[in-house]
Amino acid sequence: MTRAPKIGLVSLGCAKALVDSERILTTLRAQGYEFSRDYQGSDVVLVNTCGFLDSAKAESLEAIGEALNENGKVIVTGCLGVEEKLIRDTHPSVLAVTGPHQYEAVVEAVHAHLPPVPNKFVDLVPEQGLRLTPNHYAYLKISEGCNNRCSFCIIPQIRGDLVSRPIANVLYEAERLVAAGVKEILVISQDTSAYGLDIKYATSRLRGRDIPARFQTLAEEMGKLDVWTRLHYVYPYPHVDDVIPLMAEGKILPYLDIPFQHASPTVLKAMRRPANQVKTLDRIKAWRAICPDLTIRSNFIVGFPGETNDDFEMLLDWLEEAEIDRAGCFEYEPVTGAAANALDGAVAPELKRERFERLMEVAQSVSAAQLAKKVGRTIDVLVDDVQPEHNRAIARSKWDAPDIDGQVIVEGATGIRQGDILSVVVTASDEYDLFAVPAAAPADRPAPASAAIG
Repeated sequence: MTRAPKIGLVSLGCAKALVDSERILTTLRAQGYEFSRDYQGSDVVLVNTCGFLDSAKAESLEAIGEALNENGKVIVTGCLGVEEKLIRDTHPSVLAVTGPHQYEAVVEAVHAHLPPVPNKFVDLVPEQGLRLTPNHYAYLKISEGCNNRCSFCIIPQIRGDLVSRPIANVLYEAERLVAAGVKEILVISQDTSAYGLDIKYATSRLRGRDIPARFQTLAEEMGKLDVWTRLHYVYPYPHVDDVIPLMAEGKILPYLDIPFQHASPTVLKAMRRPANQVKTLDRIKAWRAICPDLTIRSNFIVGFPGETNDDFEMLLDWLEEAEIDRAGCFEYEPVTGAAANALDGAVAPELKRERFERLMEVAQSVSAAQLAKKVGRTIDVLVDDVQPEHNRAIARSKWDAPDIDGQVIVEGATGIRQGDILSVVVTASDEYDLFAVPAAAPADRPAPASAAIG
């Protein structure tokens, strides 16, 4: 039998790009292609690029160059693909270039340069498709594009305006993931709380029911599944208030990833940020009154053009008063094609770095105080990794998203496997992580679930 052609993959950028990579791989696997984890074992290498920041573009171009040096046959896709001239001027030997979420075009390019072997069995793809995350969690992308026009961002230019998936399609995918053993689903899009706006919240049919494509309805339906549901990239529109009771009831995780970006009204206006109501602090306090366990993650930009010392001090004060549990920070970076490039008041690089370091100090202090409140509690955690040589497990709580938040370090982890959901007692904390032991003695604990993976 002729050997199946092998594809290599380099996937850069955000979780939304990772989902694009998973869809591409699922299609290719169904057509008989196999995959290699190294350049040398690949017949063709796909590079899924990021083009959000100029530094990300540079990283993508570097990755393309590395793939060309190591393998020689490279197909480029993803956000940087909209700048085909830049790619071909830098790397003229790439085989093909396609843009973001152009799945058919990528597959056609693969066919052109590495035809599939005919008559391959195509029933080797699991119903839920191929994924690049561990088996116990998965990303669920509910829409493409964005209707916002933030002055520092070019996502709408790259990925277009908001295009929501029918809710029945989204929920069927969620059901397939749960049936495959996924314990946590991370809902993602560019603007999750705007879900359904572009299709006028159209209904679609799911098991005899007509369900509207609304943010709250999606949260309610996900809450009916036996899975942790985590909401990412949620803008604080007023209707977000309606999902907080679902978190208090334990239907979805008490976690909101909200990209506030700043707190100064002047800077927010220059950023053209949506939902920048003056009373955001009051809303956060109201949310926590309903759901005391709510954790809020956010990202902030320092050194935006025109940001004064007063603006920055307001941001630090707001960060403390809002008790933002998990905070990331970026020094402002001009992005080719962004409206903010025309703004006056550029902040000196050394001042941006100073502000970055000060914000992260405040964020670290807030995080440490918030985590210290968890000590002594019994909580459930999801095990991401085990270290049997240390009798230790690396897990996450309902307050921790993978890769971007903290961890729960579980000592005395006998008999625990990746993918287990475990009850633990929190014994200590630091600036980012919790430390815990199993809530039951090893002899009293039930055997690990059969769905656990290695």
